[in-house]
Amino acid sequence: MRLSTKGRYATRIMVYLARNEGTVPSRKQEIADSEGISADYVEQLLMKLKTAGLVVSHRGAKGGFTLGRSSSEISVADVLVATEGPLAIVPCLDENCERSCSCVTQPVWQEAADTLYGLFSGRTIAALADQADQLESARTLTYHI
Repeated sequence: MRLSTKGRYATRIMVYLARNEGTVPSRKQEIADSEGISADYVEQLLMKLKTAGLVVSHRGAKGGFTLGRSSSEISVADVLVATEGPLAIVPCLDENCERSCSCVTQPVWQEAADTLYGLFSGRTIAALADQADQLESARTLTYHI
């Protein structure tokens, strides 16, 4: 199972917005430049995130995007579901499978899906933003002899 760039990039965008939480709205070009993602793709992802209520757009000269709610209330699962759709690792978990009554593998797939969802639900955008801040601080502390 692989997550597409939609989910991975959208998570990076949300971390970027979280790191700038409480400041002026971020413009799509700023986000694109910072994250190394095309501005058009950033816009597409922001529209999906906006539809899910995870970001808010602001119009005007000082417009841009901010988080729709506190970064501590937004999980990675929220972002992935908004951009990737339901987190089902196999199609038979989403659909009415005619073999579900006799399928011995379906419980394994369900347990794997539940485990992944639990992992993604337990990670907030705020926690990732804190980790990004710590990594940046560690990088700026270089010593030369």
